[in-house]
Amino acid sequence: MGLLRWLPLLGQLLLLWPLAARPASPIRAFVVPHSHMDVGWVYTVQESMRAYAANVYTTVVEELVRGRQRRFIAVEQEFFRLWWDGVASEQQKQQVRQLLDEGRLEFVLGGQVMHDEAVTHLDDQILQLTEGHGFLYETFGIRPQFSWHVDPFGASATTPTLFSLAGFNAHLISRIDYDLKDAMQEAQGLQFVWHGSPSLSEQQEIYTHVMDLYSYCTPSHIPFSNRSGFYWNGVAVFPEPPPDGVYPNMSEPVTVDNIHLYAEALVANVKQRAAWFRTPHVLWPWGCDKQFFNASVQFDNMDPLLEYINNRSAQFGISVQYATLNDYFQALHDFNVTWDIRDHHDFLPYSSEPQQAWTGFFTSRSTLKGLARQASALLYAGESMFTRYMWPHPRGTLDPTWALQQLQQLRWAVSEVQHHDAITGTESPKVKNMYMEHLSMGMRGVHKLMASIALDRPPGSGTELPKNIRGPQVTPVLSVDTRPVGYSASVYNPLAWKITTIITLTVAFPSVSVTDELGRPVSAQIQNSTKDPSAYDLLILTTIPGLSYRHYKVRRTRGDQAGTRELVTPRANTLKFSRKLRNQTSQEGKLLVPVMNDCYTLLFDQDTNMLHSIQDRQSNRTVHMTQEFLEYRANGDVKQGPISDNYLFASNDTAEPSWEAVGMEMVVGTLATDVRQYFYRNITDQGYIYSIHTRLAHVHPSLAGELLCRRIEQQYQVGPLDLNREAILRTSSDLNSQQVLYSDNNGYQMQRRPYKAFKSNPIPRNYYPMVQSAFIEDDKSRLVLLAERPHGVSSQENGQVEVMLHRRLWNNLVWDLNYNLTLNDTSVVHPVLWLLLGPKSTTTALRPRSGVALQHRPVVLLKELTDEEETAIHRPHHPWPVTLPPSLHLQVLSLPGWQYSRNHAQHLKNLQRGHPEKPQVNLQRVLLRLHHLYEAGEDPVLSRPATVDLKIALRGLGSVVAVEERSLTGTWDVQTLQRWHWRTKIGQLKG
Repeated sequence: MGLLRWLPLLGQLLLLWPLAARPASPIRAFVVPHSHMDVGWVYTVQESMRAYAANVYTTVVEELVRGRQRRFIAVEQEFFRLWWDGVASEQQKQQVRQLLDEGRLEFVLGGQVMHDEAVTHLDDQILQLTEGHGFLYETFGIRPQFSWHVDPFGASATTPTLFSLAGFNAHLISRIDYDLKDAMQEAQGLQFVWHGSPSLSEQQEIYTHVMDLYSYCTPSHIPFSNRSGFYWNGVAVFPEPPPDGVYPNMSEPVTVDNIHLYAEALVANVKQRAAWFRTPHVLWPWGCDKQFFNASVQFDNMDPLLEYINNRSAQFGISVQYATLNDYFQALHDFNVTWDIRDHHDFLPYSSEPQQAWTGFFTSRSTLKGLARQASALLYAGESMFTRYMWPHPRGTLDPTWALQQLQQLRWAVSEVQHHDAITGTESPKVKNMYMEHLSMGMRGVHKLMASIALDRPPGSGTELPKNIRGPQVTPVLSVDTRPVGYSASVYNPLAWKITTIITLTVAFPSVSVTDELGRPVSAQIQNSTKDPSAYDLLILTTIPGLSYRHYKVRRTRGDQAGTRELVTPRANTLKFSRKLRNQTSQEGKLLVPVMNDCYTLLFDQDTNMLHSIQDRQSNRTVHMTQEFLEYRANGDVKQGPISDNYLFASNDTAEPSWEAVGMEMVVGTLATDVRQYFYRNITDQGYIYSIHTRLAHVHPSLAGELLCRRIEQQYQVGPLDLNREAILRTSSDLNSQQVLYSDNNGYQMQRRPYKAFKSNPIPRNYYPMVQSAFIEDDKSRLVLLAERPHGVSSQENGQVEVMLHRRLWNNLVWDLNYNLTLNDTSVVHPVLWLLLGPKSTTTALRPRSGVALQHRPVVLLKELTDEEETAIHRPHHPWPVTLPPSLHLQVLSLPGWQYSRNHAQHLKNLQRGHPEKPQVNLQRVLLRLHHLYEAGEDPVLSRPATVDLKIALRGLGSVVAVEERSLTGTWDVQTLQRWHWRTKIGQLKG
């Protein structure tokens, strides 16, 4: 998303602020030409390619060749790859290689997109960065060394660690809270060395530069013209470039008569910015959103302007030069200043003004957020399944080239949706549809791949695809069609440890039998479906080793089964409770209904149909707890005050209950008990607006079953909402949490979030992103919430945590209306949370593993049974399971298909010899990443360093011939990676 929304204000600052005192040393201004190219946002990728993006690379390459002093930085790879593969000529490709060799064209960041930092998961950040870096290294032999994270809405502390592990020498950010940026500018504190991880600390520190208040755009206001300044190519036009080449808002050309005025404006701005930094080096970004689509007119005007200033450098007190980030950061590094250290705290949330808290996007377009994470999880499972299929040797007729194409398509789609105007929900409806279409297509391809491997069938032959692959739930549905005698269900565990869990299939008949591979009966139960009143939910208890399968047969049984060996799955009993009004008084716990397993006792109040309390049976502590839905009412009229939109959450009023009555039913079975609560706007309504489905599994908390026993699973239904409503689930308890919330950065590390009593906008500014987990605690117990998609989360009162689940908004802000960014989302969403309750020691050990288990639930693959298969005993091939220590997570196991030599010098020689269009895909190299789930000192046992014997852990893949430690994205041999060292103040940390 662009900064243009705020440019009118920022441009005026050039005139309103007095020039600061000039630094003692001469000022060097590094003019960095760039184009901010959103992969989506308002226009689809293809619309952007036609209107301007392709022309950026075509004209920039041409103009860099014409002038050796010129420079340009390229950032996101999706647009560049589309240009490279579909537009660029062989001559242009050769010119790009030459410009890269000369350092005049520089790739910075290098990911497929500039990913969001608040609501993206660490795994997906790594994926999109790896996709871009792999292409750049394979094609050019280059490895980006600087970030350019100028537009994400706030900065996570995960990012500096991620980029340091990728081999970056410096990190650049921009959007941080307005008052904090003001203070840092005043104190010359916009540059520091960031210790993003409390565990890795200085091992993976990175020099960080925060852009000043002008951010990544050139100041648009110039005092001598009513047009914007320094934007000589104007503003991009959609859907096609204008045939006459005349664009709106083209800056006045530089002429003999006005060049001194342009020079004075640029020099004044450089001097103003120089006062905010400790060294006489000024980074002066030249560009903004959708710029340099006509690089000729840009450079033809800037060239004489820079020459004019340099010819009068003694008079102006500055020198100017075209630069890349390498030029700028190299000069800073050579200056050898001692820098402050920042600790692991992040820059979230972000407010651009007192009434503009960018915390709404933590929840916007929940359906897209859910689908993005489902696609990521399916890709994760597909990668390891394909790797296990290929190693030590393929065991079937699957075409590896076709298989890799399916994975690559989903890698691209999952990478694309990490963009900072994609998974954030801040795009226009047509762009949202584009993201969802790309994700759905990729998921269908990978599902076909996995089905063909697991079921040993050619792609698409008799396998069942999920019926609702675009929706929030990918639940296999067994058809009411009477022709099949049954179904085979193959269940794949993508995690590298043994799991015990319950899978749910929706079937069309109430009488079924379930058997395993050897024909043995399986623990299961059947009950009325929550999705279709004419269908049934079949729950199957399964235990699966790491990266392994279980195979089940589901047969429809008919009539009386007495006298047969077939065991009919027992049916759960359903208890219904009459609706109760919201203000119904309770008789103080006299009518409490218990639901229990070996780990918890949940008490529900029959007087109110609401949760009353939860007893943790391990500690024998009972925590009083209630849950209810409320709504914030958003203002839609800019004349009446601050508005909420895709980005902003702007409610100064407390949330109000959004329902008048609640119904409840309990579905009690031997395997699990489900409690279903339905919330109605009016007691006479036929349809409910909200629901909570709570599940407690009846399993023993053995080593394999601990995660299942210790979690309370909840799924919600929310919507469709009334217009200008923001729906929350508020959980209130008697925990003495002191209004301190903990929420995660990208599923990687936790941040402490004490409530802050802001004078303005306190409710939205105390909202934080929850990507995977959040918790509140007191000195005895901790309540953990785990999520399978991002949400906004807050603790507005003691013992309370609220999760924003859905938003539907419209406003009359012209900017929002022009771009169709008003978020009139009429969808129904079905988010899932898992709750953990217990002593800190217990929940500390459970939280990371349970969060991973929620993200990577087993994949169920179905096919119809034939008459022959119905009676056959299936003895599938069972390779060795992959089992890691409990503190480790298999972050990825894949065959990237890299086409380059792992020896860097040899790779560069191969590139110099020629550039074959389709080099041979290498399926001999396996990418393995391991992630330690626990911070240093977090757990007395699980936080310890872990040792893994890869020959044993990976023995199911064959013999390990060689192991090479690579950088995070795989492009560096860590033995040769020498990152820059920046001098810091010893023993000093700043929060």
